[in-house]
Amino acid sequence: MSSQPPFGEIQSAVANAPGVPVIRNVNWGGLRTLYVKEVRRFFKVQLQTIWAPAITTLLYLIIFTVALGGRGRAQVMGVPFGDFIAPGLIVMGMLQNAFANASFSLLVGKIQGTIVDYLQPPLSTSELLAGIAGGAVTRAFCVGGAVWLAMALWPGIDVTPHHLWAILWFGFLGSLFLSFLGVLTSIWAEKFDHAAAVTNFVVAPLALLSGTFYSVDRLAPAFRAISHLNPFFYIISGFRYGFLGVADSPIAIGSALVLAINVALGLLCYMLLRRGWKLKS
Repeated sequence: MSSQPPFGEIQSAVANAPGVPVIRNVNWGGLRTLYVKEVRRFFKVQLQTIWAPAITTLLYLIIFTVALGGRGRAQVMGVPFGDFIAPGLIVMGMLQNAFANASFSLLVGKIQGTIVDYLQPPLSTSELLAGIAGGAVTRAFCVGGAVWLAMALWPGIDVTPHHLWAILWFGFLGSLFLSFLGVLTSIWAEKFDHAAAVTNFVVAPLALLSGTFYSVDRLAPAFRAISHLNPFFYIISGFRYGFLGVADSPIAIGSALVLAINVALGLLCYMLLRRGWKLKS
């Protein structure tokens, strides 16, 4: 008489019924794998993705400080002009690179036909979004660290942190905001021209017109009101507060506003990824 169990019992022991999840909680292994993949992708070309933005941002600093008074002669909000624009340039580099990283992942998969590499693995929608956004935030902080190091070594510029929590918090909020915006762009875009259009006509103008190179208090009331509608303004103002101890806007209000925008964008990304809009045939 055979001691083996019936075939049905063997099949039920090795396979779950259709629709029954095998991984019932967070797939930490899969999430870690996706995050490491995203980080390795930009780190393999770190000369282009990390150090080149640092050099470009440093050139911005040199050009504007020389053109507007040199070392220490121009004052904005009671501090030298170079010290004033340095934090804004750091976080602007972080935001632009967070968007670039997040907007590339799904888009290149759609164009090259490898989008299945993101959709087929046993990852939930939230895990997929967390892995892509986490890689973009990591690149943003790598760029921010490289820019800060370059400015710290530049004579005449003081980038000593005064409130480290504000630097980390607003740097994280801003990077996450642009990461979600990049994911939305990569879902919507069908070619690289579409992503470049969002970069040139949305991200770049909002970043440059957010008080990076000037204090909004010097603007006319109408333009000052428009500036307060720009989320980049609150990110840069809070990040600058971490270095200078002064800000153009209330820190708590800016933090709550950007956090609310991140929650809204995150939910929108989640819904679109879950539906597979423009990702699944």
